[in-house]
Amino acid sequence: MTGRSEVSERPTATSPIRALVIGAGVSGISVARGLLRDGHDVTVVDQRGDTRAGGGAVTIWSHGETVLRQLGVDMDGAGQLVSSVRVTTSRGRRLAALDVNAMVNRLGAPVRMVPRSVLMERLLDGFPTDRIRGSSRAVKILTTPTDARVGFEDGSSIDGDVVIGADGLHSIVRDVVGAPAAEPTGWCSWQGLVSLPGLADKHVAMVVIGERGNTGVWPAGGSDVQWWFDLPWSRDFVRPCHPIDALRSNFSGWSEAVDLVLANLTDEHLAGSPYPHFRHPIPRASAPGAVTLLGDAAHTMPPTLAQGTNQALLDTMVLRKALADLRRGGDLSRALRRYERTRRRQVAAVSRVASLQVAHGESALRPAALIPDRAHTWMLTTFLRWTSHRRMSARIDRGLRTATPIEPSRR
Repeated sequence: MTGRSEVSERPTATSPIRALVIGAGVSGISVARGLLRDGHDVTVVDQRGDTRAGGGAVTIWSHGETVLRQLGVDMDGAGQLVSSVRVTTSRGRRLAALDVNAMVNRLGAPVRMVPRSVLMERLLDGFPTDRIRGSSRAVKILTTPTDARVGFEDGSSIDGDVVIGADGLHSIVRDVVGAPAAEPTGWCSWQGLVSLPGLADKHVAMVVIGERGNTGVWPAGGSDVQWWFDLPWSRDFVRPCHPIDALRSNFSGWSEAVDLVLANLTDEHLAGSPYPHFRHPIPRASAPGAVTLLGDAAHTMPPTLAQGTNQALLDTMVLRKALADLRRGGDLSRALRRYERTRRRQVAAVSRVASLQVAHGESALRPAALIPDRAHTWMLTTFLRWTSHRRMSARIDRGLRTATPIEPSRR
C-alpha cells in the first residue's frame, strides 16, 4: 500500500455500528471504506480467497467520481479521462456528439473510463485488509430489528448490528429479504479490454448503433480499450464454437475503430463472454430488520448507461448519510428504510432508462440526428444531475471542507 488515500477511523456523533458487509467487490469495499471513515466497526466477508478484480473497465461519471472523493479515494491518473462521446449508426450516419467537458463543468467532477482492477486497487489503497474475511461462503442470515448474525458454510458465524448485502446479481442477502429475482432483458454483451496502441483519439469514446445490435469503443488508459458488442440473447442461447467469426460477420464495417478492435480480438478474448443483461425490479423498502441491499444486489440493470458502479457509489453515500443521522438510541431499522426510500425513486428512473432498447433501424434513428448536440448533452447532464442526490452530495462536500484533517493511518 502506498498510503496515497489512507482510511482512518474516527469517532462520530453516531453510535458505532457493527456492520457485516457481504461481498468484497467494488460495492462492498466502497461502503466498508465509508463506514470505517465514519467510525463504525466493519467486517467484509466474501466467498473468494482474494479481492482482485477481473473483467473489463467501468465508466465513472461525475457523480461517481464525487463519491470516490468523499471516500478519500485518489483517482488521479487512473484510467482515461473522456472529453467526448460520439454516437453514429452502423452505416456511418452521425447521430450525436456529447460534450463531456461541458458536463464536467456543470457537474464539478471528471468522467473517466478505468479498468475495474485499477479501481479496486485505489479503493483498497490504505484499506485495513484485516477487515476482510475471505474464503467465507455465507449460507444463512438471521436478523431482528436490532441485530444480525451471518452463518457460513463451515459452520462458523459472526454477529453484528446490520448486514449489508453487496454480493451482486445472485445475492444471498436479496433472497433473505424476499426481493424479487432479476429477469433477463433479452440482450447480452460480449466485452473486455484489449491493447490498441494505434487508436487515434484517446479522449473520445464511440458508440455505434445498428438494427440488430450496438457496439462501443472506449479508451481506458494507456493503450487499453474497453470494447463491447451487444446482441440479442435468450435462455436457449447456444454459444458458437468460434464467436469472433460471428461478431465479425455482424459488426464488420461499422466504423474504423470497430474494425480495428475486431482485427485484434481472438476467441481467447471472448472466453468469458457473453454476459446476459438482467434487470431487478426495484423493491419498495424492506420489512423491518437489520439488513439492507446495495449495488447490483439491490438493482442490477443493463449496462446501457454505464451506471452500475456509479449507482453503487451513490448507494454508499446515501447509506452513510442515513447512518450518520442515527443518534445513540435511535432506530437502526428505520434508518435503513430511510436509505432505501431515498434511493428508490432515482435508481428506478436510471434502471428504466438503462433498460430501453438501443438497437434500431436507420430510419428510426434518423430523428435523433436532428437534435442539436448541445441538447443531447443538456438532457444527459440534467438526468444525471437529478438522479445523483446533488443537494445531499453538496452538503457532504461542505462538511468535508470544514472538517478537521484526519491523521494518516499507520496500519
